Amino acid sequence: MSRHERPEAPRPVTPPDADTPGSESPKAQAAAPKGRKMRILAGLAAAALLAGGYEGWHWWSQGRFLVSTDDAYVQADLSLISAKITGYVADIPVSANQHVRAGEVLLRIDDGDHRIALEQAQARLTELSSTLARIDAQVAAAESGVDQAKAQLAASDAVLTAARASAERARDLAGRRVTSQADLDDANESLATAEANRNAANAAIAGALAQVEVLKAQRAEAGATRRALELAVAQAQRDLDFTTLRAPFDGTVANIAIKQGELVSAGARLAAVVPDQGLYVEANLKETQLAEVRAGQTAHLSVDAFDGPAIEGRVVPVAPATGAVFSLLPAENATGNFTKIVQRVPVRIELPEGTPGLRAGLSVEVEIDTRTGPDAALAAAG
Repeated sequence: MSRHERPEAPRPVTPPDADTPGSESPKAQAAAPKGRKMRILAGLAAAALLAGGYEGWHWWSQGRFLVSTDDAYVQADLSLISAKITGYVADIPVSANQHVRAGEVLLRIDDGDHRIALEQAQARLTELSSTLARIDAQVAAAESGVDQAKAQLAASDAVLTAARASAERARDLAGRRVTSQADLDDANESLATAEANRNAANAAIAGALAQVEVLKAQRAEAGATRRALELAVAQAQRDLDFTTLRAPFDGTVANIAIKQGELVSAGARLAAVVPDQGLYVEANLKETQLAEVRAGQTAHLSVDAFDGPAIEGRVVPVAPATGAVFSLLPAENATGNFTKIVQRVPVRIELPEGTPGLRAGLSVEVEIDTRTGPDAALAAAG
């Protein structure tokens, strides 16, 4: 038998479960990852349980008393600067984002026409003042004429009395044939003349009094015209003053919408002034969140633009209506198909004075603590 035909020795068969020295069995290799996976799952379950417990404790101790929203913004009662007259812009002494003081000039409109109108009104008023002075002098002269006519009446009365006495004596003497008929006729003529002079004096008095009344009526009419001219002067002065637009309060100029030389019309919006003080937050809460919200409660505010601790504000009286009521086109749910939408109510929150860096329009996250406020203070005191 050749060596190529020599039978081979049988190889030992190793059972599948037997451990090979220096290596792990397949079961051990499969059990190790399963154990690690179970430990990871157990850790995750414990972490989730702890997190859920913490969240539950936090909600029970604080969260259920907090009303929160991210639909909130910093607001300011800014002033929109508008023109009250029509004219060309002559000067804009301020620039955008410049800080101004109350009364500082923001814009000047060409005032040439308004100065002319003021001078014309003042000239008419001066002319009328001269007319009134002339009428007053005429009234005084007419009243002197009345006094003169009254004096003439007194003289006529004296002459009439003497003439009557003379006529009486002449008639007596003529009856006794002491004087001639010619003397009696002269006496009667003198009496008639005296009576005519007295009537003329009365007529002169009436004429002088009528002249005084006419002049006084002219004086009253001119006085009414004077009042109208005084109002015209005041109106011209106001129009002239309106050519200069000033800052209504301390603040920052923004949104300048005009340039020098442009024509502006009455009511045109030219710029805006944002006040330094008086900023507040307007939070739009859902109607389902309003049950426990009261004025005076504390609100914690987180401004998106800032990093740092929350700002503490105070809730002021809640708006009397939802935002939809004040919109330009309120919803009319009585027409067409109705879809219920949760409404939002604006809630104003006061900010502490001097809070740095705030700007109108910044986004804010709000948390209102319903445990605070006057009601809570009274309950704690009781």
